[in-house]
Amino acid sequence: MILTVRQIGMTGNMLVDLLGYTLVKTEPTEEVYQALVGEVSGEIILRQQGGRRERQGAGTVHHLALRVKDASEMRDWAERIESAGYRNSGIKDRFYFESFYFRDRNSILFELATDGPGFTVDSSIEELGKVLDLPPFLESRRSEITTHLAPII
Repeated sequence: MILTVRQIGMTGNMLVDLLGYTLVKTEPTEEVYQALVGEVSGEIILRQQGGRRERQGAGTVHHLALRVKDASEMRDWAERIESAGYRNSGIKDRFYFESFYFRDRNSILFELATDGPGFTVDSSIEELGKVLDLPPFLESRRSEITTHLAPII
């Protein structure tokens, strides 16, 4: 994942000090961080780029989601992030998983999301994708949602 930021240090320090990433490569306007050293699958590349404050829009990353094992680990992370003073959403129940959102000092939105309970709460593996499964909190909007869906061919 490549993120462009105005100040690498603000996000880089958060990745190392708060989330436990390791800085593995440094160049004048780019730094590479890894969750597990030597594993590029969890890699975050920060590129320094001047300009306006980071914001959502076409051509940008909306947020970066990071995996959390379970609800217990989520509570530990939420407490740690809140204690560090980061603005956050609190833990959100998404039915299929729990989420916790926070913004770093560059205004980049990070999401922590649990593995479970997962999408097999509604359907078996064999049935997944055959019908539209919705979490209970969206069921009342089923007709509105399905109106905007196009078939996947």
